[in-house]
Amino acid sequence: MLTPEQARDRVQDAIDRARKAGADAADAMLSGGESLSVSVRLGALEDVGRAEQEELGLRVFVGTRSASISTTDLTPAALDTLAERAVAMAREAPEDEWAGLAPGDRLLKGSVPDLDLDDGDLGDPAALKALALAAEDAARAVPGVTNSEGGGASASRGIWALATSHGFAGAYAVTNHGLSASVLAGEAGAMERDYAHHSARHARHVESPEAIGRRAGERAVARLNPGRVKSGAMPVVLDPRVGSSLLGHLSGAISGSAITRKTSFLLDAMGTRIFAPGIRIQDDPHRPRGLRSRPFDGEGLPVSPVALVEDGMLETWLLDSAAARQLGLEATGHASRGIGGAPGVGPSNLFMEAGKLPVETLIADIGYGIYVTELIGQGVNLITGDYSRGAAGFLIENGEITRPVSEFTVAGTLQSMFAQLVPANDLEFRYGINVPTLRIDGMTIASG
Repeated sequence: MLTPEQARDRVQDAIDRARKAGADAADAMLSGGESLSVSVRLGALEDVGRAEQEELGLRVFVGTRSASISTTDLTPAALDTLAERAVAMAREAPEDEWAGLAPGDRLLKGSVPDLDLDDGDLGDPAALKALALAAEDAARAVPGVTNSEGGGASASRGIWALATSHGFAGAYAVTNHGLSASVLAGEAGAMERDYAHHSARHARHVESPEAIGRRAGERAVARLNPGRVKSGAMPVVLDPRVGSSLLGHLSGAISGSAITRKTSFLLDAMGTRIFAPGIRIQDDPHRPRGLRSRPFDGEGLPVSPVALVEDGMLETWLLDSAAARQLGLEATGHASRGIGGAPGVGPSNLFMEAGKLPVETLIADIGYGIYVTELIGQGVNLITGDYSRGAAGFLIENGEITRPVSEFTVAGTLQSMFAQLVPANDLEFRYGINVPTLRIDGMTIASG
């Protein structure tokens, strides 16, 4: 696998070839890496997979026309051909007055920040197999578990590099280690499935297989014999693993493309209160070992922690350079891109700060409500804010989480959900987007 320095040299070389081919400006991104995965089921090895990949994407500009192209062939001759094709494509592309590289005076200067994202450890199949077996064994040992969908362990190490023709070149390495288990409880015709997983940048920070397996088994057993819920308006409490989806909807609604196209329910919300007072939502790309940490954005701009929502007030859009130009604003360092195509935008380590109430206190006054642990379907309209999704979870009765319930729909609008939302104090950083347990009053429940 390439080192970060070698990857940086590769993308700089691709830029030089693009300029020689006639491009007025260009940027190039390289993604390379290797991964290893092991899956087991019912105590036996099911699959071992290993993959290696290197891909380079080149974007060129001829005036205000641009084109993007990618390749997995990184030989000099192939890169010359790539550059020539990209320039030829750009000359035939439509003009776009907003397209272009990020402003040169705003590019990241100096060395790339070290965020401790790489432990250098890819692991080996035998060690991963042992972890996967231990996780599945722990899940199957939970009373009531009757079958298994398997356990899995994985490790990967990747390199990202970006260069632009006007002065930026940077690269960094990341590792990712994951462990999971998925099991079934109950008998045929009345079985329930659930899972648990954990991932971390460093292998030593992954939760123990025993804890992961036990959680998967306990979750599956707890869902047995679900009942039905009454229809009507009631409080809904979202488990953190599903509550994080609300921040995904928020980031989509405040993305530059949604604002420039006028396709967001928050189009006129900048500087207004969209959450209750006291709510703070942050994006922190500099979080050490964060699952979405990054030292620079997809255009070579520096990144820094920022509050998207402060005291309930919407403070910023998420803007790449093209959207910023169209809106007459500055790019926010949230450009995100794959190998092919122009940048879009996306948050890094997005999270809602913890509230002040323990979960027990948060639900103590709920006479009848729902604790949601699973959301199903994609019934969210970011243009209108309408929200309707299938769900499963547990009934809350007289301030206590009681019996499982399923086959119901949770509905409302994101506007009212944001305004009514109350966070508990149990925030943990386990995923790329993290929230504490969330309570939302007045949601509409419809039993299936």
